[in-house]
Amino acid sequence: MNGQDQASLSSSANSQASVQPARAAQANRLMAITDRPAAVMERGAGSYLWDESGTRYLDFIQGWAVNSLGHAPDEICKALMLQSRQLITPSPALHNRPQLELAELLTQGSAFAQVHFTNSGAEANEAAVKLARKWGQQNKSGAHQIITTHNAFHGRTLAMMSASGKPGWGQMYPPMPEGFTHVPFGDIDAIRAAITNRTLAVMLEPIQGEAGVVVPPPGYLRELRELTNEHNVLLILDEVQTGIGRTGQLYAHQHESVVPDIMSLGKGIGGGVPLAAVLATEHACCFENGNQGGTYNGNPLMAAVGKSVVETVMAPGFLAGVRAREVQLRAGLIELAREFQLGEVRGQGLLYALALPAGNAVEVCDRAFKRGLLINPARPDTLRFMPSLRVEIEEVRDMLDLLRDCLRA
Repeated sequence: MNGQDQASLSSSANSQASVQPARAAQANRLMAITDRPAAVMERGAGSYLWDESGTRYLDFIQGWAVNSLGHAPDEICKALMLQSRQLITPSPALHNRPQLELAELLTQGSAFAQVHFTNSGAEANEAAVKLARKWGQQNKSGAHQIITTHNAFHGRTLAMMSASGKPGWGQMYPPMPEGFTHVPFGDIDAIRAAITNRTLAVMLEPIQGEAGVVVPPPGYLRELRELTNEHNVLLILDEVQTGIGRTGQLYAHQHESVVPDIMSLGKGIGGGVPLAAVLATEHACCFENGNQGGTYNGNPLMAAVGKSVVETVMAPGFLAGVRAREVQLRAGLIELAREFQLGEVRGQGLLYALALPAGNAVEVCDRAFKRGLLINPARPDTLRFMPSLRVEIEEVRDMLDLLRDCLRA
């Protein structure tokens, strides 16, 4: 190596060394809400992310099941480019074509009559609760109590924290909104016992994602639908994480041929942009002018992206591909569980969890990150996997190989 090369390397090393404190200083400008590694992500493509140093990561988190088509998919890039040149947002008080077309796409041929668009899943769940309580005023003598489940996750607004049933959340920012009763998830008898004349709805996730991918017993949703019909109580399904193909069907409730009165969507419907929705059957549609709104709700830029995502997921063969990769992912996780004497493998579609009896999920995920793999410690004893719905055979295989290396360590 000549002197010029050595000088160049020395300059590069000094430059990198000076960058680290600068990055740390910039990170300190952010309010503390979660632990993040020091790496700064720069770009993504499909199942991969690259940080500013050029390190590549195989991403099996995908923004917490947000990037349904992977990072920077052509469909979304094209929709953003074309729509941004035409109209970004006119006002929620005016119609725009992408919003109308996405609403038609979501409701046509379904049991849902109307849709309201929001920017996040928490907002969609807030709107679902408002809609249900308006319905309760009109049809249940003002009943306002909503039954939800322990360890649920419905968002981080004050009302949704009260609804969620995560330990401690109901008292974190007192005074908290009231009107939510929590029962064990998957226990139909507990819901039956909790229904009173003040109950207007049951609200839950078809699969509890943040709780560690908790799947209810077979037939649970069907029994729940029968129970709510019997008591004239609304069924609200939070499909923010499970909707738009994540479980191998367009919606998770379709696995049991159940139709909720109200359904919330988020995450995957935007494929990476802030878009969510609440849909309702004609029976539950009762909003009037002024009951709900939002400055960015249904803006054409996000709606155009949502339309491209939903059209892609609904295309012939797409969901069959999700189910095929599920078979591979599940088999691979079961093999690892047997090899390392781990716990339960549970999930559906491309939303899966692997239980770790040692309770060392954070340590495993840290080791995975250093090896270029992004996975999520949903719980101290649980790893969660949420790859792109387009994840390829080789990428699932590579993830399993990298995870095996981490478990051996």
